[in-house]
Amino acid sequence: MSRTTLTRCGRLAAAGLAAAVAVAMPYAATHAAGPEEATAATGKTPTQHGKIVSLMQHMSVQQKVGQLFVIEVYGRDANNVSDAAKTGNQKLYGVDTPAQAIAKYQPGGVIYFTTRGPDNIGDPAQVATLSNGLQQAALQQRPKIPLNIAVDQEGGALVARFGPASGATQMPGQMALGANGSTADAARSAEVIGTELAAVGVTQDYAPVADVNLNPNNPVIGIRSPGADPAAVSDLVAAEVEGFDDGDLSSIAKHFPGHGDTGTDSHYGLPEVTHTREQLEEIDLPPFKAAIDAGIDAIMTAHVTVPAIDPTGEPATMSEPILTGLLREEMGFDGLIVTDALDMQGAAATYPADVAPVEAFLAGADQLLIPPKMDIAYAAVLDAVENGTISRKRLDESVYRILKHKLDNEIFADPYVDAAAAPAVFNNPLHKADAQSISDRTTTLVKNDDDLLPLAPGPKNVLVAGWGVDTTAGIAAGLQKRGATTQVLQSGTTPTDANIAAAVQAAEGKDLVVVPTNNAWQINPATGQATPASVAQTKLVKALLDTDTPVVVTAMRNPYDVTSFPEAATVLNTYGYTSHQLESLVRVLYGEVDPSGKLPVEIPDLYPLGHGLSY
Repeated sequence: MSRTTLTRCGRLAAAGLAAAVAVAMPYAATHAAGPEEATAATGKTPTQHGKIVSLMQHMSVQQKVGQLFVIEVYGRDANNVSDAAKTGNQKLYGVDTPAQAIAKYQPGGVIYFTTRGPDNIGDPAQVATLSNGLQQAALQQRPKIPLNIAVDQEGGALVARFGPASGATQMPGQMALGANGSTADAARSAEVIGTELAAVGVTQDYAPVADVNLNPNNPVIGIRSPGADPAAVSDLVAAEVEGFDDGDLSSIAKHFPGHGDTGTDSHYGLPEVTHTREQLEEIDLPPFKAAIDAGIDAIMTAHVTVPAIDPTGEPATMSEPILTGLLREEMGFDGLIVTDALDMQGAAATYPADVAPVEAFLAGADQLLIPPKMDIAYAAVLDAVENGTISRKRLDESVYRILKHKLDNEIFADPYVDAAAAPAVFNNPLHKADAQSISDRTTTLVKNDDDLLPLAPGPKNVLVAGWGVDTTAGIAAGLQKRGATTQVLQSGTTPTDANIAAAVQAAEGKDLVVVPTNNAWQINPATGQATPASVAQTKLVKALLDTDTPVVVTAMRNPYDVTSFPEAATVLNTYGYTSHQLESLVRVLYGEVDPSGKLPVEIPDLYPLGHGLSY
């Protein structure tokens, strides 16, 4: 039976899991449950239940505590790493290699990163070899318990640890899929991502994002969210859960109970969700309910306060009313609850390294992601168990869920992957073709007041001026393929006056100017004023609009940029800047693709949700 089939079959008895856990705990400490007891508890054969109980019998308290943690490791191989990676591992764990970190803590999982320092991700064969090495290190321990290997691969260009250099297919992100509106495309996107991650030994993707983005000035969610319509977000999230299943990968819905209407980035502070209970029920919770109904494996917490649920001001990650009362008891979720990274300031600034993991676990979390000081965190949880702050029963409940998750997803049965076969999965031409065709259905034509678009075929002299080295170059390359002569002036997120003057001068005599922007409308929540980057980008756009050359402005990230230059006659939104999205943009410019994307959010005072022009 496939991993997907087993997972889905296991979820049919979701209501029985709590009963199974309750039955398992006394027996885990004394003896294995008999067949009659296990069958009565779970309504199915005792094979899985008995195996979990047997494993737990043979686990020490220290090993059980280890299973609660998901850690990062430095390096691209489990045993042979660079001097820089050794330094990173020594700093975090006092060991040289990833394999040694696994042996030291016997954690429940590992998460891969590139940008934050661990540098785990190169080409597909390398990542698959790393995954196999980590699993081997875990399975050398007794009892043999494989790792859950996770990554943040949300789709789009913002949170994609497997970027273009890895060869992974760059599917569009959540808001682009929201503009598309097709649940079939959302499911296929998740399936492609899941299939490729599974091929390199990743067992869980920390996706899909299930936040409903109501705040145009949200600094951390934005295009990571499918949009502002709770029903549409729910449909897309449910489709993605099924898609990940079809790709044989476990998924996580995040960030519970909702991070879409916040004005602070929880990486750097502690946001507050001010919604009433009724608003939470209408806006924030439906996508998570949809994910649960679709059989989601796990849900990630948010470092946000929600006074309507927990008036004490505890972040959701540390809030028993939110994690246990709301998610477990009211919403009936029996899968894994995983914290967002505990090294984020939304957790670490308020809770010391020895407090955060204990409080999160007591609140109802099962797995603790990236504590900032692992030795301190591990010792704190172990001490809490030994002194009774965390009961043995509560510890066993989470360990049971973690082991059940690994059995449901066949990680025990099939922990290794074929490293030699991984590149072919990444290079599957059907994956690339689907990424392009799905992207073609996401671009939104917001304004076309002068009927400038579609462009007539034939030679043109075009200036591409604005944000992004790869973005400006990619747009120019697409134009050149269609016979245009191009000049590129990349000016970053904060163009200088000299950049602007050069762009205005270059626009003279051109047939067209294309200006990509990146959050040209953004307010600093601390001051209430526009950010320097948005001011500078707006100044660039307006200066080019004052020339005699026709201008096309394309918002490459958040879709609200038109607010800064409502006089612009031709505006498009792409909701991302993968190579496929850049190609789709150029196809739309030339009318090769009829723009069909619809705004998945409202542009305040300008355009309603659902707005979008076609040719």
